[in-house]
Amino acid sequence: MSPMPALPVLLAARPHQTGPLLSVVGRSMPLGVDDALATATLLGTLATSPGRGSTRDLWEALATMAAYDLGAARAVEPHLDALAILEQAGARADDSPAGPRTWGVFAAEGGPDPLVARPDGRRWLLTGTKPWCSLADRLSNALVSARTPDGARMLFAVSLADPGVRADSSAWNARGLSEIPSGPVRFDAVEAAPVGDAGWYLDRAGFAWGGIGVAACWFGGAVGIARSVYAAGGTGDPSPFLLMHLGAIDELVESSRRALAEAATLVDAGEATGSEGGLLAKRVRATVARACEEIVVRAGHALGPAPLALDADHAKRVADLQLYVRQHHAERDQSSLGRALVAAGGAPW
Repeated sequence: MSPMPALPVLLAARPHQTGPLLSVVGRSMPLGVDDALATATLLGTLATSPGRGSTRDLWEALATMAAYDLGAARAVEPHLDALAILEQAGARADDSPAGPRTWGVFAAEGGPDPLVARPDGRRWLLTGTKPWCSLADRLSNALVSARTPDGARMLFAVSLADPGVRADSSAWNARGLSEIPSGPVRFDAVEAAPVGDAGWYLDRAGFAWGGIGVAACWFGGAVGIARSVYAAGGTGDPSPFLLMHLGAIDELVESSRRALAEAATLVDAGEATGSEGGLLAKRVRATVARACEEIVVRAGHALGPAPLALDADHAKRVADLQLYVRQHHAERDQSSLGRALVAAGGAPW
């Protein structure tokens, strides 16, 4: 996809021995959705769950992929998250006879026809419409959240090959992440297997860790844009304004890197569970999201309109990141962070 080399995006302050996931990404950088999903299944054969001692390797692999092609990272991250969720639940994600399974996680809420799970004897059936279902027409399976008749939220594993599943990719009109259609999916009495008890999906420590993994993808996308500014600074006689923006971008990149590196250490040390894990995720995601937004603005000021109009790779990186980072809900998530600080009690600083 891009002539930019697939340089590793490291979270450590100094170079270190790369882990197995980052090594795989360095050898097989995806060149499209099909390659990305193939890479996802390969990475899934390794230890991919955060909190198992290799969280930094996982997030470095995602960030490295995102710096090269944010669309590829957007395809890989949910697959690895789904495998981690299944592992945390003690469930299995065996390959099917037709080939390796590829997983998505469809957990967005809303819409006029919410997804409902109803017991039917010893099985569960899902009916309704689920919004924001990325690559539903390309994946084999998904973890899907749904409301039970008593209003509880549960997670279910489904086969997307079920005849009751209908993905509507025509609703996806995005200019960023255009190769990752994330339209609604209609479920009509689709058989589903419960994953965890009611409420487990949101209450588990891995929910916060998965959210930080998404922020690692945002971070990588921002690094890809930052590298374009750095490259421009090394040509000819750069203006003092470009150098000023480059210095500010370095500050933003480093603040995000340190936040992610500290989070990886805390996760693997078992110090990011419960309310502490939730607070950590809110802080890291807010730090990285703010950095991404400012890096996009500063890159535009430093480079002008030319790369946005004439450099397809740079223009795609900017459009992809602007859409992807909106998974951080801006003021709403900052309000949630403030509420969590008050609920924790005691001065936080």
